[in-house]
Amino acid sequence: MSTSTTLQVTPREDTGRSASRRLRKANQIPAILYGKHTDPVKLTVDAKEFLKMLRSISGRKTIIELQGEGRDKSLSFLQEVQRDPLKDIFLHADFQEVRADEKFEVEVPIVVKGEAIGVKMQNGILEIANHTVKVRCLAKDLPGAIEVDVTNVNVEETVKVSGLPQLEGVEYRDPAGQAIISILMGEAEEPKPGEEAAEEAK
Repeated sequence: MSTSTTLQVTPREDTGRSASRRLRKANQIPAILYGKHTDPVKLTVDAKEFLKMLRSISGRKTIIELQGEGRDKSLSFLQEVQRDPLKDIFLHADFQEVRADEKFEVEVPIVVKGEAIGVKMQNGILEIANHTVKVRCLAKDLPGAIEVDVTNVNVEETVKVSGLPQLEGVEYRDPAGQAIISILMGEAEEPKPGEEAAEEAK
């Protein structure tokens, strides 16, 4: 079930704002790897390779194998990315280390599939109450996203955590009654000009 990718990283010693600015000017991104079994490790990632990786995973939660000279391979997932929206550059990346034989908790994105009958036939409005859901699993079982088929969802119905697809090796950690997707009642359509007069004339 799990998808994975690799990323080359380099250990770094220099810290602070000045060092980070120098790295960014050299098209490098300061990063950190942390986990409950190891001390945080400061890293450097090539900006072009990092962007290439982001495009390849397309927002899905993916196991990332960090590789580099002078260090052991580490399994991780991308926890947070800081980006400057004005300069359009990456400022920092946080990686969470995981172990292949140990379950961990992570937020996984929700992906809506299909067109709800409540929207298509009943003038409803689809509302996504939560764009992610927390799961607990092994690295090999990590789903890139939770796909929710809303085809048969009627207006004023809600898909809750309890109604999400059951995946082998994956445990949902959010409350069973937590709303994920709802089809709300839409506003009644107002008659077009002339339609009301035509109805009265009948």
